[in-house]
Amino acid sequence: MRQILKPYPLTQEAFAPFGDVIETAGRDHYLINNGSTQRFHRLADVDTGPDDGKAIISIFRAQALELPLRIRMLERHPLGSQAFVPLKGKPFLVVVAPAGDTPSPHAIRAFIANGEQGINYHRGVWHHPVLALSDIDDFLIVDRSGIANNCDEYYFADTVELWLEASH
Repeated sequence: MRQILKPYPLTQEAFAPFGDVIETAGRDHYLINNGSTQRFHRLADVDTGPDDGKAIISIFRAQALELPLRIRMLERHPLGSQAFVPLKGKPFLVVVAPAGDTPSPHAIRAFIANGEQGINYHRGVWHHPVLALSDIDDFLIVDRSGIANNCDEYYFADTVELWLEASH
């Protein structure tokens, strides 16, 4: 199946059904540290699900995939949220589908994060693994660790092609 996805700029409003946009633009803050630091408080909530879950912090080092990209699978984390915060300030792609038993190719949406935005996938939201647009890019990850498996993968019988315009 050939379905062309056009990536849209990542905004809090457009991404709300899938999770949170982690950014300071347009967000309230208050001063701390004797007025020398602005705190942008609670930009996203870490959901660790069942009692055995703990919030962990990791770094993923990603390599860019060849475009156009054929989307063959999506994954979800049924027991907790998963946040990606770029560490090198480079734009990256976000491909998502609503939470549910299986993702529908027709419900897939694509966004371009501007390099100053992170994202926090809500529990159960289908998403493509990290999609760097640069040769090498690093992301700070905040997600759940625990005894239970927190990653489901869904492989499409047909693939979806993601076409990215040259001016990202």
